Amino acid sequence: MKSISLATLLLLCPALALAQQEVDRAQTTTPGTQNQLDRVEVRRTQTDTDLRRREPVAKQLYGRDELDKYGDTQLSDVLKRLPGINVSGGQLRMRGLGGAYTQILVNGEPAPPGFSLDNLNPAQVERLEVTKAPTADQSAQAIAGTLNIILKDAPRVVQKDARIGFAYAAEKPVLNAGFTYGDRALGGLGFVLPVSFYQWHLENESDSERLGRDRFGQPQRLSGSSQDKSFGRGINFSPRLTWKLGDDESLSLQGFAVQNRFRNEGDSVTQVLLGSAPPSVLDTTRNRGTFSATRLNLQYNNRFDEGKRIELRAGVGSGGADFNFSLAGRDATGKPTVDRVTSGDNTNRQATLAGKYSQYAGEAHTVTAGAEIERRTRNEQRRTVENGVDLLPGLEGQPFDARITRSAAYAQDEWEISPQWSAYAGVRHEQIKTISTGVGSDFSSTSKVTTPLLHVNFKPDPKGRDLVRASLTRSYKAPDVQQLIARPTINTNYPTTGPNTETAPDRTGNPNLNPELATGLDVAWEKYLPGGGMLSVGVFHRRINGLIRNSLALETVSWASGPRWVAKPINLDRATTDGLEIEVKGRAAELFPTVFDPTMALSMRASLNVYKSKVGGVPGPDNRLEGQQPWQFNFGADYRMKSLPVSMGFSAQIAPKFSVQQTALQRQENLANRSMDAFVMAQLSPKDGVRVAVNGLLASKQGSMTSFPTGEFNWNRRVPPTWWSVNWEHKF
Repeated sequence: MKSISLATLLLLCPALALAQQEVDRAQTTTPGTQNQLDRVEVRRTQTDTDLRRREPVAKQLYGRDELDKYGDTQLSDVLKRLPGINVSGGQLRMRGLGGAYTQILVNGEPAPPGFSLDNLNPAQVERLEVTKAPTADQSAQAIAGTLNIILKDAPRVVQKDARIGFAYAAEKPVLNAGFTYGDRALGGLGFVLPVSFYQWHLENESDSERLGRDRFGQPQRLSGSSQDKSFGRGINFSPRLTWKLGDDESLSLQGFAVQNRFRNEGDSVTQVLLGSAPPSVLDTTRNRGTFSATRLNLQYNNRFDEGKRIELRAGVGSGGADFNFSLAGRDATGKPTVDRVTSGDNTNRQATLAGKYSQYAGEAHTVTAGAEIERRTRNEQRRTVENGVDLLPGLEGQPFDARITRSAAYAQDEWEISPQWSAYAGVRHEQIKTISTGVGSDFSSTSKVTTPLLHVNFKPDPKGRDLVRASLTRSYKAPDVQQLIARPTINTNYPTTGPNTETAPDRTGNPNLNPELATGLDVAWEKYLPGGGMLSVGVFHRRINGLIRNSLALETVSWASGPRWVAKPINLDRATTDGLEIEVKGRAAELFPTVFDPTMALSMRASLNVYKSKVGGVPGPDNRLEGQQPWQFNFGADYRMKSLPVSMGFSAQIAPKFSVQQTALQRQENLANRSMDAFVMAQLSPKDGVRVAVNGLLASKQGSMTSFPTGEFNWNRRVPPTWWSVNWEHKF
């Protein structure tokens, strides 16, 4: 692996030397040898930075340049390189906060249940919109922020392109392919048909160490090592049909479908360093399953007057998943001791209706009002059988149904106060009602939240491009269904015939949870440079009431003969989080005019995010919000050669080691995180290009240690794989 890493670094290091050669070659060209050129009119297209500056609220936009740069086949790989974002275990984290604090939308609507960023190919996406403070026309379940994934729209001119590639991370290469066909037909009819196919084959090596007590209460220290292999394939399809009924009237039909099949295999070995041996020290695991989701949305837009507009939306969706996980455990002699099979499946259905009306009110106001209703149903069953017997008799295999109804109404006013000042004020009322039926899972929960919102923009120079943005908003996080269901999940290392330990608790939900409510203040200064670069410096504050966190307690429970340690979510206390966000990007010559030549096609970018948080009800120090790192630093550069149609670049992410005091009895230490991605792109012809990329280069070990005042602890570490890929891209 070291030789591979060094080879990639050698590919990147010549970039600056090649750039200087290009500059020297341009400067030594004899003027008299130049041919007379005809006059050419060049029109500058709007960049992502231009669109960002024109937004009425603070919003980061990323289009095709960012989506295509590294030839990624999973959207999560694109997102991890963006400022203030990191992806952990397939979950999007903004401002260092967990996935539940970040809202993910697809075309402005909540993502399907079970949706993962690894399920979507960037080739299906038109652009990404990242909003740090909520707006009235979208759900306010966005304490950390919102990611809105806009799927491909029908192009203005015919588009036909294909991509085929191979990637490698372990044992053998895998295939990815994509095709997009879009056109504008007669009668104002436009369509786009993008489809993507991808595979993965990954291998993880991990090690662990645990100091605790065995089933008889005696001290026990174990060390383990494991190897996991993950295989799978998936397909995405997101067709869109747009019919322009008139100059200001249109009808569009958007489809979205994803299907994955996965298979995991694992082997682990446990060594006894102290005390007795557990029932199983040689484990073999197998897991296989599927995931699918489909959605169809119809949207009608009509600007029936110079200052009046209506938008109507309707959608239906369905999906589901199933899995079968088996564990075969043996003792040190190889004799079978544990045979455990866990299987389950779920189905989801969804229907939405929404409407929005806007009109000018005088010369300075645009008033908008709207309403939404969404209905989701989820049917699920799960069963665990150990050595031929149900793990929890009476509960295993029993289905439960959940019905979630979300309704909202909102109003907002965009006000152009003066050439220097503009404001966006709104209010949104949202209600979520959840009803669940089933053995051990009967409950009803209703949450109602009203969120006032105010965004203000100020231009120091009315004719300039710089902006000062400020937002005062309210947002929230509603508990999900799994947090509400009181059906227990047993830690199978300790049978219910005896006690367990703090390091291996059972888990259950809490139907009495209330939403977390957050009041937020965001202030940012954005400086836009003449050449297209920008500098942004911002600060934020969030005060969260009713923070949900897992409690750990020794309880008398119905599923065991004696008391058991149980982890259960509760509304703990208040919490605050503050942060500093710095972002800079642009051409190197514009950012550092005394260092780089103006003709050098080198772009640079960097971001620094610093976070601080404090949780009430938990003793310090390090009583931080769950998983929030103290800081994160991203930096990268892209370079395009002049004499050859070759471009290259890299992007690196660094985060430090940190600790979190989760409860008075539980502390977690997280390892430092670093990684680098790189690419080289050769444009072989106007229609053909070849791209070589690597993801996860120089990655550090990832993992955490959970410890307790008794001295017991549980260490888990793994080495993430490096992902190499080569892609051929053709435009017809």
